[in-house]
Amino acid sequence: MGRGRQKAKNTKVARELKYYSPATDYSALEAELSKKAADDNIEYVDKWADLYDDEPAADDDRVVDLDRD
Repeated sequence: MGRGRQKAKNTKVARELKYYSPATDYSALEAELSKKAADDNIEYVDKWADLYDDEPAADDDRVVDLDRD
């Protein structure tokens, strides 16, 4: 007993959330999206790129033979 009342409350809340549509401020949305589009023109600089060289480290020179029997 009591489960029906709780289920009815949950159903009511779910229905309110499903059909709720808040007012949308399209001018603020447009301003935010246009600002992000302007920021996309900034060149990306990887501040950690100098840590990763193309040359292998001294201990990476060894060859591991995985097909060895």
